[in-house]
Amino acid sequence: MFLPVSIFGSMGDLPLPLAISHEEVATLGLLFFLAGSVLAFFVVRWIDRMRLADAETKTKDILQKAEEEAKLTLQNAEIEIRQKELASKEKAEQELRALREELHERERTLNKRDDAIAIQQDQLKKQERLNETTQRKLSDRLQEVTNRTNELEQLIQSERQTLHQISGLSKEEATRMILSELEDSLQQESGAIIARHEKKMKENCEDLSREILLSALQRYSAAHTAEATTSTVDIPSDEMKGRIIGREGRNIRTFESITGVDVIIDDTPGVVIVSSFDTIRREVARLSLQKLILDGRIHPSRIEEIVYQTQAQLEKNIQKIGEAAALEVGFPGMHERIINLLGRLHYRTSYSQNVLRHSVEVAFLSGMIAEQMGLDERLARRCGLLHDIGKAADHEAEGGHPKIGAELLKRFGESKEVVLAALGHHDDFRADHVYTSIVAAADAASASRPGARRETLERYIRRMEELETIACKFKGVEQAFAIQAGRELRVIVSSRETTDEQAAKICRDIVHAFEEQLSYPGEIKVTVTRETRCVEVAK
Repeated sequence: MFLPVSIFGSMGDLPLPLAISHEEVATLGLLFFLAGSVLAFFVVRWIDRMRLADAETKTKDILQKAEEEAKLTLQNAEIEIRQKELASKEKAEQELRALREELHERERTLNKRDDAIAIQQDQLKKQERLNETTQRKLSDRLQEVTNRTNELEQLIQSERQTLHQISGLSKEEATRMILSELEDSLQQESGAIIARHEKKMKENCEDLSREILLSALQRYSAAHTAEATTSTVDIPSDEMKGRIIGREGRNIRTFESITGVDVIIDDTPGVVIVSSFDTIRREVARLSLQKLILDGRIHPSRIEEIVYQTQAQLEKNIQKIGEAAALEVGFPGMHERIINLLGRLHYRTSYSQNVLRHSVEVAFLSGMIAEQMGLDERLARRCGLLHDIGKAADHEAEGGHPKIGAELLKRFGESKEVVLAALGHHDDFRADHVYTSIVAAADAASASRPGARRETLERYIRRMEELETIACKFKGVEQAFAIQAGRELRVIVSSRETTDEQAAKICRDIVHAFEEQLSYPGEIKVTVTRETRCVEVAK
């Protein structure tokens, strides 16, 4: 069977009709199918290659991004490691600095202990030499008494023989004469014996009291230290000295005017010296300077802020010191004002002896003496602890510290014995006030120990206080600070109550008062400062 199919060839423009069979059509279809399959195969292969190339490209991009992220992560890790290393190094340096400061502090403490031990050894050697000398004198005296006794016996025998030869009396007459003389002699000797026994009883009483005092002193042994009038502050470098001085000296002038101390900056490496006769003022300045050095920000406004913070902190520390002293003696829970006054005694000295440690020592000695006498030990200790309480407030009231202390103790409800002990521990105490006598004896024993007191420092401090007291009596004066060992006085007057002309007159009047009322070597420079400050707060 043939199907008519028109096929247009290329031979002219005439179509050539051909007849194609079904087998040829099938063959032709098969050929087209094979050709399409081959073409599809190559097309699929080409598409796979394109996909593969695209996948490889994406893989390379992903690998490149992964490498970049890995590098970035590695860099971040290295940075973090370096930061941790720097932090660890800084922490180690801080710990090292703290350890060095602690070692320096321990070294200074050990040096002080060595000095105290050396002084005690010298005192023991002096005491041993004194004992040896006393024993030698006693031996010589005993030998002299023995020789005289032998001489007297020989002289009596010789006199007896002479009397028998001269008198020519019988035995009975001589016996009666001797008995009569013996009776007269016995009457005289009995009076002498009574007087001797009275004297011996008095000596025994003195020996007993001396034994009680010595026993109390031996049972209680307290170290005594001499307070100095300067404190040292360690600085990290000499560059810090320039920062402390400030531009044109404004920082150091501000610091000295606020604290009332004298700051000495010399060529000594790593040290700044703070000098003042007032221990509280010097302690405030020392702590403030240490805080400023650690903070690093040193300028007038920061100096004022630090000094006021330190003063508040020192007030709290004074309270803690007073509580510790009361607890040491065994009297917790005392009146808050008395505790504060006890804490202030820590920063007071009497002939270079720390008044608080002296009071604690007197308390223990008084308790031991009262215990040996069969009296109330706790009451005696309380009397001894509070006997010098007036020294903490003698600048606030007129009169000596015994009178001021007695008035304070009476006001705060202390017992009669404690008040009388504070009032009469130096003089005017009667025998019926036995605790006053005990405190007076313990006070004298504590003050008379070798090395406990030095009068020169006490006189120096009194001179400094006189300078400030005279200056503060003038109207308009707010503060007065004696520095340079009394060679200079800095006075701050109120800008509201005085003018510049009045400030100049106050300066001249203070100088004239010094010349009329005081005797001093050299010269005293008086500097009066008047300034106006305006402070506002932006909210």
